[in-house]
Amino acid sequence: MGRLKAIGRRSFLIGSAGVLGGVAFGTFMAVRPHDNPLTADLAEGEVVFNAFVKLTADGITLIVPHADIGQGVQSAQAALIAEEFDIEVDQATLSFGDPDPAYYNTAFADEGVPFMSFDESTVAETMRGVAGGVIKMIGLQGTGGSTSMSDQYEKLRLAGAVARETIKAAASLRTGVPVADLRTANASVILPNGETIAYVDLAAESSQISPATDIALRDPSEWRHIGKPMMRTDTVAKATGTQTFGIDLDLDGMVYASVRTNPRKGGAMISFDTKNAENMRGVQAIVPVTNGIAAIADNTWRAIQAVNEVVCEWGPAPYPAETAAHWDEVAASFVDDRLDQEWRADGDVDAALAGTNTITIENRAPYVAHQPLEPLNAIVRISDGLVEVWTGHQLPRFLQQQVAAVVGVDADSVQFYNQFSGGSFGHRLEFEYIKQATQIAMAMPGTPVKMTYSREEDFVQDYPRQLAMSRAQGIVENGQVTALSLDIAAPSVLASGGQRAGIVTPGPDAQIVAGAWNMPYDIPSLRVRGYRVPELAPISSWRSVGASHAGFLAENTLDELIRAAGADPMEERLRLVNHPVHRTVLETLAEMSNWGGDLGPNRGRGLALVESFGVPTAEVIEISMTDYGIKLDKVYVVADVGKVIDPVNFENQVQGGVVWGLGHAINSEITYSDGVAEQTNYHAAEGMRIFQTPEIVVRGLENATKIRGIGEPPVPPAAPALASAIFDLTGERPREMPFFKSFDFV
Repeated sequence: MGRLKAIGRRSFLIGSAGVLGGVAFGTFMAVRPHDNPLTADLAEGEVVFNAFVKLTADGITLIVPHADIGQGVQSAQAALIAEEFDIEVDQATLSFGDPDPAYYNTAFADEGVPFMSFDESTVAETMRGVAGGVIKMIGLQGTGGSTSMSDQYEKLRLAGAVARETIKAAASLRTGVPVADLRTANASVILPNGETIAYVDLAAESSQISPATDIALRDPSEWRHIGKPMMRTDTVAKATGTQTFGIDLDLDGMVYASVRTNPRKGGAMISFDTKNAENMRGVQAIVPVTNGIAAIADNTWRAIQAVNEVVCEWGPAPYPAETAAHWDEVAASFVDDRLDQEWRADGDVDAALAGTNTITIENRAPYVAHQPLEPLNAIVRISDGLVEVWTGHQLPRFLQQQVAAVVGVDADSVQFYNQFSGGSFGHRLEFEYIKQATQIAMAMPGTPVKMTYSREEDFVQDYPRQLAMSRAQGIVENGQVTALSLDIAAPSVLASGGQRAGIVTPGPDAQIVAGAWNMPYDIPSLRVRGYRVPELAPISSWRSVGASHAGFLAENTLDELIRAAGADPMEERLRLVNHPVHRTVLETLAEMSNWGGDLGPNRGRGLALVESFGVPTAEVIEISMTDYGIKLDKVYVVADVGKVIDPVNFENQVQGGVVWGLGHAINSEITYSDGVAEQTNYHAAEGMRIFQTPEIVVRGLENATKIRGIGEPPVPPAAPALASAIFDLTGERPREMPFFKSFDFV
């Protein structure tokens, strides 16, 4: 591991993969590698060493292909290259690059196979390798599932190392000094006499030689960036309000548009009357889009005002009109013909539950919106067969395909310029808004059209997180949990999102039970089953996807059983936990939080442990009762990601995930009336306010054998830990989110 034996400029590095007949791990040359997209149109004296590093006499460009949706991944990717390339990140220009199959994400394979994250058996690793091979073959490029660091951790370091050693070879040819006697630092080659040659001054010579082949990655003891506190590349711009997001772009000759689509998502537009809008100030055109209408004007505000004046007659929703009917459908799904998969079957659960002391528990998780600060927007220009798109998106190549299908051109004719996004949480995995912007641009050939959703349209047209329900039976004996049967029913997020993207998703949907089936506990009799609810309102991936609901359903159920047994929530979990990494997470959390210590009067604490995307994350929440309701005092969080790339950003991501999870657990849901989402702005779906936010203490561990991401794993434990704390404080158990329905909060 960590050595590259052969690489060419037109070839691409790939990560861990299994090889049938034996398992080979590490980075190796693909048998049929994707072409390096950077080799096209190189000018004289320019050089690319691989798909991530380009050098010219004018500067260094690093390609960091994962989308930055606020999680700081552009900065982290650049730091991985810089570590081996011996540069400072601010010495390079950073680019998301063009969409290309060379930037496939094999880390998606881990969630695509039905094995515990810590199962590193030959069979499990081989299947991950096979899944990764399929991903590589189709060139699946995407950001999500907290995979960016696991996907890029070795690829980008190797990319930097190849560039460094090739430049050293060029310097050796120029100076006659053996490569072994050359050092590099600060984007320069250093000769034994202390003389330096800037990398950019060696660009022309580097382009004339083959890239270095026998590359060893540096020992962690030599690292200057990885694991050290870093200044994110976007910190200053975001702190000063100068960061350019997609919504900020302004092109010459641009016009502005906004849309209204049937608020009953997927319903038809029966008719529309534009007479009130046509003559409004600044309005240039009113054009139809699929199931809706768009207004084009000389600024965004006028476009929004105009489109709201169009009188539309909307068709009915293709799903139940009222939320109560959605819950009825979920409740009716715990039947054999809707069984999606039995994911866990330890011991003889039916025999264990045959007694008379069975505890029955039901929990619920509602629809919730993505609601990022930046509403959906896109710029599209169509001219002479070329389609150009500017927006922030997590699936660049799928975006090209979707746009191409609307226009009727090949995907190669769609040029996509990925942008920084002001949040996503899964919102920017969708394509409907981009297809609408494309339809509007088709009515304005040669003109860049900037389409922006109003905040209300962004809420109403959101594809929310799936709603879900669990029904459980458990047995406690002699102060211990001895049996648990956990059934979870939810619609399939993979099927819903896949249908809109034109992707077939056969087989069971692991996201119905993610965070539950893989609970790291050795309960003697344990069964977890997922039931697929027929499609209701269309849904989408939401930060931590299935674990956001199933983690709550599983841990809230387990915590109730532990309390019923009269056991300590921490001690019983430590007794049950079945993997040393997860155990260490819990033990560290117990020490951090002084678990078992006296909190004083009118205070309570709760605990939850949920694994999502391979990251065990445990949280303790301390709360108190005030005259105005429950106050959140302090949260302790421990997570193990194998390697903390940037401790500052790690802490920020964990704290943000906790705030996100708690805010939604307390305050947020989407409900439907007459088929329309009733929550249309932040006043009706509040996050957590600053004055409500508790102190959050974070610790990152590095015991896991694989590198993982941290953007999503802090979210799932937040809700069940708070529910546990509320029970500890009040003696009443929240069994349905949002909690404000049953409890008052400060």
